[in-house]
Amino acid sequence: MAEETHKGAESDFGARKDGTASVSNWLEEKSILELQQMMESGERTSQDLVYGYMERIAEYDHEGPALKSVIELNPDAPHIAAALDEERHRRGPRGPLHGIPVLIKDNIDTADKMHTSAGTLALHNSYAARDAYLVHRLRRAGAVILGKTNPTELANFMTFDMPNGYSSRGGQTLNPYGPGTFDVGGSSAGSGAAPAANLCAVAVGTETSGSILHPSSHNGIVGIKPTVGLISRSGIIPISYSQDTAGPMARTVFDAAILLWAMAGHDAHDPATLSSPIRHRRHGDFSTAEVGAIAMGANAPGRGLDLRGVRLGVPLEGYLDRTGDEERRITEAGLQVLRDLGATVVEGVKLPTFEHEWVSRVMIYEFKAALNSYLKGVGPEVAVHSLADLIAYNEAHADVALRYGQKILEESEGTSGSLTEAVYIRERLEDLRVSQREGIDAALAADNLDAIVFPAYYGAEISAKAGYPSVTVPAGFTSKGLPFGITFTATAFTEPKLIRYATAFEAATHHRRAPKLG
Repeated sequence: MAEETHKGAESDFGARKDGTASVSNWLEEKSILELQQMMESGERTSQDLVYGYMERIAEYDHEGPALKSVIELNPDAPHIAAALDEERHRRGPRGPLHGIPVLIKDNIDTADKMHTSAGTLALHNSYAARDAYLVHRLRRAGAVILGKTNPTELANFMTFDMPNGYSSRGGQTLNPYGPGTFDVGGSSAGSGAAPAANLCAVAVGTETSGSILHPSSHNGIVGIKPTVGLISRSGIIPISYSQDTAGPMARTVFDAAILLWAMAGHDAHDPATLSSPIRHRRHGDFSTAEVGAIAMGANAPGRGLDLRGVRLGVPLEGYLDRTGDEERRITEAGLQVLRDLGATVVEGVKLPTFEHEWVSRVMIYEFKAALNSYLKGVGPEVAVHSLADLIAYNEAHADVALRYGQKILEESEGTSGSLTEAVYIRERLEDLRVSQREGIDAALAADNLDAIVFPAYYGAEISAKAGYPSVTVPAGFTSKGLPFGITFTATAFTEPKLIRYATAFEAATHHRRAPKLG
């Protein structure tokens, strides 16, 4: 019976009445659980999902609005999906990610037929020798790596004037809510635009400071920037040892939570993960019931969608006062929702601000050391094996590789690469003191808070320097149609409670809506 249903489903992949290619509208806004139900019932297969998302990529990513969010497709994705369909038939699903197509940012290694370039032409022929640890865990969980998303080149750590979403290899990614009008956010631009446009079920981004939170807020999706060390950094083209992390980007909090826990775990190649409270699971995943318990707060006071007893702080100076009048009204409406859910909202929380935004000298020093360590492991066919090589390659191909320059690369190359400079050591220790002990930790303690609430991604720099988690969730739209989010932040490894607060807010508001692409 399932086979007959599948044959019927294949009729969707053909021509419209006007003779043009059909597009898989049946995939729009489908959650992971809805996709699982389709596969369990035999209505669809994982291979159907792969082909359906491929149709949408053809229709909207390189034609139509030409979002350019996907830089490369995995040629083996349909075969991997077919194998997972057969496994489901024989053994049942491994967990909630079994057969689910996932797009990952193009600075994350995959040991397959896809490149890992971080959007730079210097790495256009670089094939990773092995999967990044988070990719290994996703494959074990049964996810289908559908392809890679276009990042801002080198995760937006190349120059000061590069537009969010631009890379020399992938071109300019556009915001599906206003292609060419609205900022797509950076540097996980493709990982924000793709799930927003329903080109994948979920996506993986990376963040050093704002690169998950910014595009998530601007593309009307949920983004989780985890505690540094919750998800392994091994196999990711780096910027900063102290701030880099990968994280999930999805249309719902629940889907983001599923992806988060699938990627989390201890990795012997990344010491930052060894202090994480998350342990390995048999299939590298949490069951649907376990993710649900975390998302809904089943084991926490005020469980479910009730936030009674939860205390949330709102910093005004340097954060809420940075918003325009319209954005402030959206944020204040969101705060009222939290009050209606029973939370106590404390306004005027004191937090330090950072004058240099996300480009700081700490990252300038760490970048050379981190990138040189990564590049020494790329294959001999690749032209660059150090930051100096990368700068030279770009200069030799300036007409295509240096549209916006490489000022940050040059500044970083001027450091020793050994992290021994006194200015680096002092600034790194100062970052930790100001962002942790005298920042987020102090604010939480002073007002007995459970979390801090920011408009959009405006608190990204302080949680980044602290290495602390944040969850952003859609909070509304401006009058021009640009999505705008609200972000929950707390201390290390508090993802479960942040997910609960975001879930309650999401369920009470339902601000997420798909962009109009046709």
